[in-house]
Amino acid sequence: MPTAPPPSPTAPDAAGTTQLPALPDLPVRPRTTQRLVLRPWRDLDAEEFARLNADPEVMAYFPAPLDRAASDELLGRARGHVDEHGWGLWALEERSTGAFVGFTGLVRPRFEAAFTPCVEIGWRLARSAWGRGYATEAALAALDVGFRELGLRQVVSFTASVNLPSRAVMQRIGMMHDLADDFDHPLIDPASELCHHVLYRIDRADDHSGGPDDQVVPVGAGPVD
Repeated sequence: MPTAPPPSPTAPDAAGTTQLPALPDLPVRPRTTQRLVLRPWRDLDAEEFARLNADPEVMAYFPAPLDRAASDELLGRARGHVDEHGWGLWALEERSTGAFVGFTGLVRPRFEAAFTPCVEIGWRLARSAWGRGYATEAALAALDVGFRELGLRQVVSFTASVNLPSRAVMQRIGMMHDLADDFDHPLIDPASELCHHVLYRIDRADDHSGGPDDQVVPVGAGPVD
């Protein structure tokens, strides 16, 4: 594993806006866990990715499922970033079968909020991969890249407050929630129950083995874990 560069403080630009420090480019290569591969995207992923994004259950905590054009556009952005920088939102593959099961990884949010600029960890898994601990396993691998290879000081994650399954994953990987960080997502209809979001954070020095959060209703394995 490459040694992480020393963390750099954020600094204001000429307009006075705080910016993330420049992050290094990494070798474009797969990362493996016990059961999964986080890898660059392939042309053959487009069909399965479109099917995942069109599934109403997978997209239950998003404003709407994606049509094929929107799915391909998202894949193109994710693929381009990973191919150029060696990190980002990786395609997620099951090692035992080679099956495409979704994505996980690191991304800079594309909207402004009190906590931006930042690097977010996110995931989206096909229903066939739910309930197996894959989201947690893949997210821990992505965090390792963020802290050890990119030298990040902090990683965040956010979701609609009603999305208890994803919040449970955030807890399992050691992220912590503060009610003071809750926010209304600027790109979601304010009248929607999905507008109100919770923000979780984890610092480089934190315990990444998971921890309690008494603000979350306890859930079991859930549809995503």
